[in-house]
Amino acid sequence: MSILDIIGPVMIGPSSSHTAGAVRLGLLAASILGAKPVKAEIYLHGSFAETYKGHGTDMALLAGLMGWLPDDERIPQADSFAEKNGLEYSYHKIDLGNKAHPNTVLFKLTAANGARCDIVGSSVGGGQVQVTEIDGFPVELTGRLPAILTVHIDTRGVIALVTSTLANAGVNIATMRLFRSDKGGMASMVIECDEAVPQEIINLISALQQIESVRFITSVL
Repeated sequence: MSILDIIGPVMIGPSSSHTAGAVRLGLLAASILGAKPVKAEIYLHGSFAETYKGHGTDMALLAGLMGWLPDDERIPQADSFAEKNGLEYSYHKIDLGNKAHPNTVLFKLTAANGARCDIVGSSVGGGQVQVTEIDGFPVELTGRLPAILTVHIDTRGVIALVTSTLANAGVNIATMRLFRSDKGGMASMVIECDEAVPQEIINLISALQQIESVRFITSVL
């Protein structure tokens, strides 16, 4: 833990959880989508739903989706910039259940090329965030490090193929988490790396047998 984890991020306020964290959730969601969204349906849960206007959470989420950082002075006017930049957006309140963190948002995003992605993430304090679900699949993604997210068939050898591809490219793995729906069903890997992964390596992983999809997600911290 660094001193910045204790005193909070450099940001446009008023809240590290509701404002800075919300910006980072937007940044992370756009990175997962793989493009700047042109449509964003934003569903707010818990404390986010109750206080989002007073804490500027609505503007912060939009700012992140447009690629702005938590200290961007334009954040309070993010709605006017979104309209100028062709980002259609809407806010809704939602109850995601007692297990969801109070500061949770569900993004339903659409890119200009028609790509869509549903992302659930939470602001967990001090500007730190965690994405817990992508397109209905459970994940754990913090945005602290660049990451690779795979969706693949749960079968022997897939993990070894992906990790050896990264090793042969000189990419060091910092952390790795595995998730699966059931034995032999669909599974995913979240692999955080110490450095950005070149596109040609992402392409190699995409071409591996049993791999359904691969996303490269940039760091937002």
